[in-house]
Amino acid sequence: MFENTNSTEIADLGEFGLINHLTQHINLNSPHTLKGVGDDAAVADAKEKKILISTDLLLEGIHFDLAFTPLKHLGYKAIQVNLSDIYAMNGLATQVTVSLGFSSKFPLEAIEELYSGMLLACEKYNIDLIGGDTTSSKQGLVISVTSIGYANEVDITYRDGAQEGDLLCVSGDLGGAYVGLQLLEREKQVFLTNPNIQPDLEGNDYIIERQLKPEARLDIVDLLKKMGIKPTSMIDVSDGLASEILHITKQSKKGCKLYEEKIPIDPQTTEMAREFGLDPTVCALNGGEDYELLFTIKQADYDRLKHDVDITVIGYITEESAGNYLITKAGNVHELKAQGWNAFKDNFGSSPYCVDK
Repeated sequence: MFENTNSTEIADLGEFGLINHLTQHINLNSPHTLKGVGDDAAVADAKEKKILISTDLLLEGIHFDLAFTPLKHLGYKAIQVNLSDIYAMNGLATQVTVSLGFSSKFPLEAIEELYSGMLLACEKYNIDLIGGDTTSSKQGLVISVTSIGYANEVDITYRDGAQEGDLLCVSGDLGGAYVGLQLLEREKQVFLTNPNIQPDLEGNDYIIERQLKPEARLDIVDLLKKMGIKPTSMIDVSDGLASEILHITKQSKKGCKLYEEKIPIDPQTTEMAREFGLDPTVCALNGGEDYELLFTIKQADYDRLKHDVDITVIGYITEESAGNYLITKAGNVHELKAQGWNAFKDNFGSSPYCVDK
């Protein structure tokens, strides 16, 4: 988790002392922020735009394991996963608030490390951290992040806008975060069995980073705008590709055809999945935490993005009565089912990954 022989008791600072200590170097970057940390409430200016708001709650032992998650990476990820929701609405994220609950086992230096990752993410994406809260917790580390963004009403993209004939697209590649998690879990078990054995992570930097340090895809939002393409629907891939596709088709009252051979999977993901005896496609469909953008576009927009290597067309939208189906590489047709993460059933690292193929 965190090792530092020179630790400072947070109780010595008190709540307000801690807040002042953590926020003393925050600079405001967004023109939408009029007042940040330091008053009873932050003040933001919508500037005739619509306001987008999203909140995520991360719980130790459910959403992350401090046995193999560096606190700086955790802070960075906590911000990223929240910004991803704003970008999935085709909006621009500009502010976040952060609330923390932690026990006395965390010294000041540990919270500083966590906070440094958050501020790094804010700096990279030009986000203002404008407030939050801290409290003690008897249930482990609790992180709550609320992101605020803005968009012109005409630009906002919802999940329910997919039309029959639209192309189903996804950014980046899928399954890496889940396979990276399996690798980290395996090495944790090896270490618990024999603490003298060092983790064997060499050569797997990519999939480990996909799990510990994901990147929200603001670049895809910017790219689509530069291409003059407004998606007809969009969602971020947090719970697995299958789950997100079904969110779009259900809310749009449509069906889809998804082609297994088109699903983008990195070679490192494929190799490690097979080492674990897993089907790489199943990891992409149900693993989750990739935080790529899944979206639909009109067929007329295809020529504008067909040469972009970071966007893949993986299927198309059908009428609702046609259902949702996966066409395998062998040409077999299977009903698409969501079997990804369930926050009220699954514990960290145990999301199911089996589908009938």
